[in-house]
Amino acid sequence: MQQENYSEVLSLAARAGRILLENGAEISRVDDIMSRISTHYGVDSGQFFVLSNGIFTSGNSSSVEKVDKAGGQAQTYANVEFIPIKAFQFAKVIAVNKLSYDISRNKYTVREAWEELDRIQNLPGKPLWERIAASSVGACAFCAIFGGGFTDCLVSFAVGFIFALFSIFVSSRYFSKIVATLAEGLVLSMLCIVAYRLGLVRSLSNVIIGSVMLLVPGLAFVNGVRDLANADYLSGLTRMTDALLTFLCIAIGVSFSFIVDSWFMGEVISLPGVVVSMQTYGYPLQALAAFLSTMSFAAIFGVPRANYLMCGLTGTIGWLVYLLMLRTVGASIPVATVMATVTLSIVSRFGAVKSKCPATVFMLCGLFPLVPGGGIFWCIYYCTTSQLQSALSTGFVAAQVVICIVLGIVLAMELPQRIFSGRKKLIH
Repeated sequence: MQQENYSEVLSLAARAGRILLENGAEISRVDDIMSRISTHYGVDSGQFFVLSNGIFTSGNSSSVEKVDKAGGQAQTYANVEFIPIKAFQFAKVIAVNKLSYDISRNKYTVREAWEELDRIQNLPGKPLWERIAASSVGACAFCAIFGGGFTDCLVSFAVGFIFALFSIFVSSRYFSKIVATLAEGLVLSMLCIVAYRLGLVRSLSNVIIGSVMLLVPGLAFVNGVRDLANADYLSGLTRMTDALLTFLCIAIGVSFSFIVDSWFMGEVISLPGVVVSMQTYGYPLQALAAFLSTMSFAAIFGVPRANYLMCGLTGTIGWLVYLLMLRTVGASIPVATVMATVTLSIVSRFGAVKSKCPATVFMLCGLFPLVPGGGIFWCIYYCTTSQLQSALSTGFVAAQVVICIVLGIVLAMELPQRIFSGRKKLIH
């Protein structure tokens, strides 16, 4: 390796890390891929410090393999990049992950790798129609998962459609992240309340829950858990804080929608509690709803279409395990959640090896049916109507479910990688 290429190699690794980080990769993967790229090109002294929104790269050429030491001074390199979190495109994460392994197989020179990263950086996002369809179908499917009937699901489909237009053309363009989440939570829940006032909705709670699931910060939550499990405490806490802040913004938006409605109607809407429609209660429709909802989030997060099927199957398997544990075995909600999370996480790891892409892609989408959307909604509603005891009760159950999801992910991630791939060290 020529001495003048030293900085270019570390710049290449930092560029790959930037693409990964801004598109939703977990910290351990970013660090692993940057190290793999630099080490392959002979730069063993590169030091990378990766945070949730920044990369620090430094090193010196004293330990570069085969450096001409006949003259000149040793090169040093230092670079600090602030990386804002953008819209997530898992297609780019998968492409950079594949590129790193191709580099280790001597398929790219440094210059060719730069050109490939340019191509990956410029990959187009999902077309408008697909993003709108994903929001519409996702809201409809989640409404069915949480107990909505056919009419409620149709209303959720329409709400998801309008929400997608609002998100794409208004909130994402003109609002900050916090204000956008507040506005989107308000718009979603107001649309549902208007439909309820018009007599189009039988179970308002299920329609709101199904629609608001589109805002759940699943990626920040899952990556936060994985970072904490990998002892990246600073990044893990940062991502978890981001997820909690998003939940808070959603809660404020939903709560304010009920308050606004009460200003016009004279009182807050009285909801009877959890309502489950027998129309969507059966296993076949629940499996279909889980499949469609996880596929929808695959589209929302920019997963390549070739991986949609695996995403859908992962979510379906996890949700069916959860239902079987509750309905057949008689397990408690926390136990059923742990078992379902462990199962779908293991399925995700097998899928990652088979499709040669990160397990986070399948795990993230598959976890959404298990997110305690119902518990979160009822906690918000009871707080809004000053039923503090009920709010504490439902909030505690939702917190239990979240902790169980964390435990399930950690347990599944602790299993040796060789069980899934036969290799000792791969990050999936």
